[in-house]
Amino acid sequence: MKTKNMGLYIHIPFCKSKCKYCDFISYSNKEHLIDRYVKCVKYEIRDIGISNLHDYKEGKDDLINVKTIYIGGGTPSVIDSKYIKEIINEIKQNIRIDDDVEITLEVNPGTVNEEKLRDYREAGINRLSIGLQSTNNNTLKRIGRIHTYEEFLNTYSLARKIGFNNINVDLMLALPEQTMVELIDGVGRVVNLNPEHVSIYSLILEEGTKLYKEVEEENKYELPDDDLERKMYWKTKEMLEKAGFIHYEISNFAKKGFESKHNLSCWNQEEYIGVGAAAHSYSNNVRYSNIDSVEEYISNYKNGKDIDNLVFHEKQNQESKMKEYMILGLRKLEGVNIDTFKNKFIQSPLYLFRQEIDKLIREKLIVVDGNFIRLTDRGLDLANLVWEEFV
Repeated sequence: MKTKNMGLYIHIPFCKSKCKYCDFISYSNKEHLIDRYVKCVKYEIRDIGISNLHDYKEGKDDLINVKTIYIGGGTPSVIDSKYIKEIINEIKQNIRIDDDVEITLEVNPGTVNEEKLRDYREAGINRLSIGLQSTNNNTLKRIGRIHTYEEFLNTYSLARKIGFNNINVDLMLALPEQTMVELIDGVGRVVNLNPEHVSIYSLILEEGTKLYKEVEEENKYELPDDDLERKMYWKTKEMLEKAGFIHYEISNFAKKGFESKHNLSCWNQEEYIGVGAAAHSYSNNVRYSNIDSVEEYISNYKNGKDIDNLVFHEKQNQESKMKEYMILGLRKLEGVNIDTFKNKFIQSPLYLFRQEIDKLIREKLIVVDGNFIRLTDRGLDLANLVWEEFV
């Protein structure tokens, strides 16, 4: 049997309250749509399974084997856990799932209890990603988080009690009024909890968000400057590595063997399917997504026009695929594996991109280290300049 390994992403766009910095496709005032939305998500999963089985029998495609499932948002934990169980059960009934599948669920403190967490375990979820962002309650309030640090600790403790042994904690840097002392205290607290994975993200002030208005228009808060933001990043990196975490991607650290399989597959340019409003997919060199509107997504299924949910973005040619592979690969700390690139594209990246690579080496942004092309420390700080060379 020919199989095609893929990732599966499920988008749950509902939130209890939208964070001040967030510009993702998520909504805090559409709870009345949850039941209908989940029904449509299950329809889409079913359609994927039927379509794949038909193509497989016709010899047009390989049978999908799902290696990773990632349920993100929004706040997936804000909806009733019965819906999460229904979604996973629908996947199991319609799409082949790998025996060693990694199933991640994003969770926010203040939206789960012991019963929900037990339901998640029963459904087969084996990895939690908990959105902490900061251990300082004043900072959490400034950025519009609905929880306190104490509520995070309770969620984390319950997850451990119930048996979750693969937990990611999200942290943010360069938040309003955040100091280096506050950051060091926060990272230290997280390290002491000993999670398997930590993701760190610097605040990006997106135009149109509430926080943008408060900072740029109302001068309500002051953000750390670029120099302090970089010092925060490097101090966090130092503390996490000292505690035994492996820095394997620009924003991600893991204990050995606990790297995010789902995210790694994306950075390795492997295929994935997105389900739900605003979810993106990558298959057969085509990038596409579903429409952003939850209402339209539901309406199209109701009226038998689910094909109208699809939005085409790009059909990759060989050149664009190779350039993207370089960009994605240079997100990883190990960099782009030259032999893997040759096996995938028949040609050497050292020859194809010799001008770009020579320039970036001269600027001390990348190095060729044995069989890898990777970022230098300077390149970590200026990664956008590196990626621009391959756009």
